[in-house]
Amino acid sequence: MKATILPPAPEPRLAKAPALRAAGGFSHEAMGRMLATPGEPLLYADWDRVLMLHYEIDPAVLGPVVPFPLDLHNGKAYVTLVAFTLRDMRPRRGGRWAHWLMKPIGSHHFLNVRTYVRVGNETGIYFITEYMNNLLALKLGPLAFGLPYRFARMTYHHDWLRGFLAGRITDVRGRNALAYEATIAPAPRFAAARAGTLTEWLMERYTAYTVRRAKRLLFRVWHPAWPNVPVKATVRDDTLVRRHLPWFAHAKYVGANFAPGVFDVWMGRPHPVAEHAA
Repeated sequence: MKATILPPAPEPRLAKAPALRAAGGFSHEAMGRMLATPGEPLLYADWDRVLMLHYEIDPAVLGPVVPFPLDLHNGKAYVTLVAFTLRDMRPRRGGRWAHWLMKPIGSHHFLNVRTYVRVGNETGIYFITEYMNNLLALKLGPLAFGLPYRFARMTYHHDWLRGFLAGRITDVRGRNALAYEATIAPAPRFAAARAGTLTEWLMERYTAYTVRRAKRLLFRVWHPAWPNVPVKATVRDDTLVRRHLPWFAHAKYVGANFAPGVFDVWMGRPHPVAEHAA
């Protein structure tokens, strides 16, 4: 199988600015959790040109399809579609040879469909499904992390320097799609979400919960607080998501945020949830 090879990102890596590294209380707490676990992180990666499309949904509709307790904001449940490009995922250890061996699965597009959950005292996300366009990674993600991958054909034009974002994700036969467009103001002022806002609640998540062979798992990540701006987005077609997730027909679009990316993200290994649940 031939892996997807992507061109290098042309945008400046704004997320490496020292001020952004210092911002965000949730990010600081996530770093502490990661460093407290021996052997972490397992991997590093860049998450590039990230668009988040947020939807509100009745918890009574969503709850039955999520195997973890929902985390609610003012009594409401949320689902977010996250379109981004994974770049240069590589092992923390092993040097250049390990980095070289991982290149076939190290760079490709993603569209995550995620919701928000809480296990004990630790909030996080649950991946309902993840579309991606790398056939080799398609096999490895579910085996290693319990990630619910689906193959899709994906085209992203997240050209934020020119003020325009667009993407189209289709199933293999091209019958169903997610297609969106968004505009971003000139010279955007990216900043971490303000404390206590819905944007912070939605974006600042550093623990992912999954299920692998009926066993509940979690893995943690760390990166600086998301540098982001709100954007005006229009979803032209969502038949891809509605086809695979019929309950999505009850979701109401409520807004979107764009981030140029976070880089050198720490990605942890999977752990049984029972070891960490309060």
